[in-house]
Amino acid sequence: MIVIMNINASQASIDRVQLEIEKLSYTSHLVEGKTRTVIGVLGTKPLRGKQHLQTLPEVSDVLEISTPYKLASREWQPIDTIVGIGSARIGGNHVTVIAGPCSIESYEQTKIVAEAVKAAGGHLLRGGAFKPRTSPYSFQGLGVEGLKIIQQVGKEVGLPTVVEVTDTEVLTITAEHTDMLQIGTRNMQNFTLLKEAARTNLPILLKRGMSATVKETILAAEYILNEGNNQVVLCERGIRTFVDHTRNTLDVSAIPAFQRLSHLPVIVDPSHAAGKRHKVIPLSLAGVAAGAQGVMVEVHPNPEVALSDGPQQLLPEDFKDLVDRIRMVAKAVGKDLA
Repeated sequence: MIVIMNINASQASIDRVQLEIEKLSYTSHLVEGKTRTVIGVLGTKPLRGKQHLQTLPEVSDVLEISTPYKLASREWQPIDTIVGIGSARIGGNHVTVIAGPCSIESYEQTKIVAEAVKAAGGHLLRGGAFKPRTSPYSFQGLGVEGLKIIQQVGKEVGLPTVVEVTDTEVLTITAEHTDMLQIGTRNMQNFTLLKEAARTNLPILLKRGMSATVKETILAAEYILNEGNNQVVLCERGIRTFVDHTRNTLDVSAIPAFQRLSHLPVIVDPSHAAGKRHKVIPLSLAGVAAGAQGVMVEVHPNPEVALSDGPQQLLPEDFKDLVDRIRMVAKAVGKDLA
């Protein structure tokens, strides 16, 4: 349930509502707007006390939230969330571009890519330090050395960084070296990791699981929000289907579905969806045209010798072309680059 207070309700009335919620053995969650305050009632079903709360001073209305997720719902928060990552923003009527190598291989490689991303108009630098690969014999990342490299390069070029955290064992060290944590598709329902990552208070980029529904993805985000961290970005990165012309199928239809059900910003990752370089730009543009508030792609100065996912990584000149095209498509659908 949510309790909607009257416009400019007094602090005493707000405190009284929260006290009564706690007396009912529920948890209150306060959201303060410029003129109106909303108080969430969180707890196990069935929720009780609706009529009692409606009678309290300066209460405008009490509404029941019909969805299984609460804090991520449009009923809870009708206005879009804007997530801040250092100097960058994701959400609203803007398109944010995130780019970088699949794996951090060296300082030199990361610096070349970062400078190309910055020069082309990218907003955040991504890179993998710990790599959860399908095969145990594939390159697993540089680990802590990779974290130090991307942190240093990000500061040198002036780009906030995004790094995937793969498990709770490396959460603390990863959080110390990045501006935003990424939860990968394989960990979307690793609820222990979601909760502990939320407690770092860093912004979190949550990728949709390759077999997860839209609602399951939003429920995963709910775990993060329920820990008090509202800086969450959803990422459509392709789902597993029967086709063989791409690695995964970028579910463009999920973008408006997420945005209709939730206030959280949504971006697309066409690199992992396509698995092939020549499809990355068309899929990026399709995502922006469908309403995505950001695009995340992989860039490498020499993809032929990349230690992971070379076939899907753009060359720096390809990335520049992509940003120029994103700018045009964004403008056509009433948006602009962040």
